[in-house]
Amino acid sequence: MAATLPAEAAPTGRALVIHPTPKRLPRARNGDARSPVSRLQEAIALAGAIDLEVAHAALVPLSRPKPATLIGSGSVASLGSIVKDRKVGVAVIDATVSPVQQRNLEKAWGCKVIDRTGLILEIFGARAHTHEGRLQVELAALTYQRSRLVRSWTHLERQRGGFGFLGGPGESQLEIDRRLITDRIVRIKKELLDTKRTRALHRGARKRVPNPVVALVGYTNAGKSTLFNRLTNAAVRAEDMLFATLDPTLRRLSLPSGRTAILSDTVGFISELPHQLVVAFRATLEEVTEADLIVHVRDIHHPDTEAQRNDVHTVLSELGLETQVEHGLIEALNKIDLLEPEARAALLNQARRNHDEVPVSAATGEGCDGLLALFDERLDGGRHLVDLDVSLTDGASIAWLYRHGDVVSRRDDDERAHLQVRLAEADLGRFRSRAAAH
Repeated sequence: MAATLPAEAAPTGRALVIHPTPKRLPRARNGDARSPVSRLQEAIALAGAIDLEVAHAALVPLSRPKPATLIGSGSVASLGSIVKDRKVGVAVIDATVSPVQQRNLEKAWGCKVIDRTGLILEIFGARAHTHEGRLQVELAALTYQRSRLVRSWTHLERQRGGFGFLGGPGESQLEIDRRLITDRIVRIKKELLDTKRTRALHRGARKRVPNPVVALVGYTNAGKSTLFNRLTNAAVRAEDMLFATLDPTLRRLSLPSGRTAILSDTVGFISELPHQLVVAFRATLEEVTEADLIVHVRDIHHPDTEAQRNDVHTVLSELGLETQVEHGLIEALNKIDLLEPEARAALLNQARRNHDEVPVSAATGEGCDGLLALFDERLDGGRHLVDLDVSLTDGASIAWLYRHGDVVSRRDDDERAHLQVRLAEADLGRFRSRAAAH
């Protein structure tokens, strides 16, 4: 059990952010090369996402992990001086830190210590707004804390966002034992199972009104919500901030053909996304697994865009979507408005050769018409738009068309229904055979 910090060491909101850097970096695979500086910058952005003031950030060389403190004794001492001099209340270590290492560093530095997983969970805890979202994050955080025999777990009693890894005003510092956490996990899983059943019913209802679902996925801060707003004229929160969107949002999307689809905006992914969160958010991410079309929104301007692409593919594969990753994704190459002219021209030329890549700017709207046209084409699946006249007395045939096709328009006169319907070739043949039999 970690020692309780003295009152004078209560978190101040000023943070130290470090990224331990092995002296021998692992060999990059398929463009999955992030520089240590880039990783540190992402950690700083994560800290800023919950309003921590970064007082000092540094790369810390790591010859080999120390079982007691992760980093070497010299680094512990020098960073301890910085913590004291700059009145740091929270030390963020952009790596996995064991409970023993966490306790020892807190004792050495006199401040709270959280690792990458704890920081991401804290962000999710502060950002989830729906009941389901809060349950999912709580489940992930409890699972994480249970392995640490729980230090001060207080969110079961209080209303503010976040999960207490950082401390904060009003905390009672109660220590919750493993049995209490396990009981709470069981209750949350039951509630989420009920929510999953409700979500399945909603999906079933949508399928009875056959509007295809298009799901936006991507690395956090790639511009998914901005693109979502651009395509649907919605007002979903879209900020230049990691994890601005956590709770899934669905809106109607009008396609160039006149048909309607459902567009889904989902939580962003990140490198080394805590496994607890992937598991906990599986119910929400079922909107992705059930989608008719998955659109990977990429920040093509980001220096780590290829590595981010690989991270998204990894999470999608964990969700059982390997086939879609290999053959079925559309890539919306976002933020082309930020590219230099030469890089922009090269990207546009590349996209002409790859029909599944569409350069866009969610900020300016450039390329969005082409993206919508590709949605239409991919969702069409070889279907044809045909004009059909059906007697109003033949309700069964009209109902058949609504079940098997996409009725784009309908006009009734005294005797007949004049329908414009999008039908697959096979269904069109079945309807004509059906009509001939009558």
